[in-house]
Amino acid sequence: MTFTGLFVPLVTPFTASDEIAVEALEGLAHSVLDAGATGLVALGTTAEAATLTTEERQRVLEICAQVCGERNAQLIVGAGTNSTASSINSLATLGSSVAAALTVVPYYTRPSEAGVLAHFRELAATSPVPLIVYNVPYRTSRTLSAETLAELARIPNIAGFKHAIGGIDDATVIFMSSLPPGTDVLAGDDLHVAPLLALGASGGILASANVAPAAFSALISAWRTGTSADARPHAHRLAPLSAALFAEPNPTVIKAVLAARGQIPTPAVRLPLLPASAQATAAALAALGRITDSDTVIPLAASRR
Repeated sequence: MTFTGLFVPLVTPFTASDEIAVEALEGLAHSVLDAGATGLVALGTTAEAATLTTEERQRVLEICAQVCGERNAQLIVGAGTNSTASSINSLATLGSSVAAALTVVPYYTRPSEAGVLAHFRELAATSPVPLIVYNVPYRTSRTLSAETLAELARIPNIAGFKHAIGGIDDATVIFMSSLPPGTDVLAGDDLHVAPLLALGASGGILASANVAPAAFSALISAWRTGTSADARPHAHRLAPLSAALFAEPNPTVIKAVLAARGQIPTPAVRLPLLPASAQATAAALAALGRITDSDTVIPLAASRR
């Protein structure tokens, strides 16, 4: 199985009474697929999965699986912690509707690179679905060398990577120059998606695409099928939007923009996150307004199927 194109890590919209806004989530899922996304990511960081109850996580997964099933789209699900044993248990619950599990490099405990390899060997050996390794040292405090990334890519049942290291470093360049066949790398830093696509990434898992899915889908398509001259303008016009959307902790600004545009009922997030400031919201709305894209916003009512 391959993973190419745009995958949108959906926010979890809440009602005014702090319940999951089911209709809004379903509508948002359809709208990003209408706009050209290849698939969805459920229960990622952008979904505030850490602050959802077990029942809420299951409901989010059911909604996303239903939409992907109706639309013949791929569903990636966030699963895994810094505990190998609990990660194995989480992966074991994933069913046939899930194309892959997005599994983070163990965080906080800061294992050695050898420990990271041992962790993923155990997960890959038991997981009922392929794994996408989420490499995000900003959150894990564990950097990985090009050699370790290449070794991970050779483990059976590891299909690819969400690469979100905060830029393009030497390890990234070396790793991308020698990707094993069948390994997909999905850009995970919205601001740096273009240079990683230029190095050969197959697509992206991009939170900013919650608010501008057609524009980010076009960006990825341009890099994959066009010339650099065709693709570069897409990157330049979207960079200010991504910067504005990440000016405060994700997904606070994204949810504020979606709420202001009428796509979700409230901008609410759960503690310890605080709602986006009025200043950050206004700046992001202004950046979105500068993007000429008739499909950037699909009103909730129109996105229902």
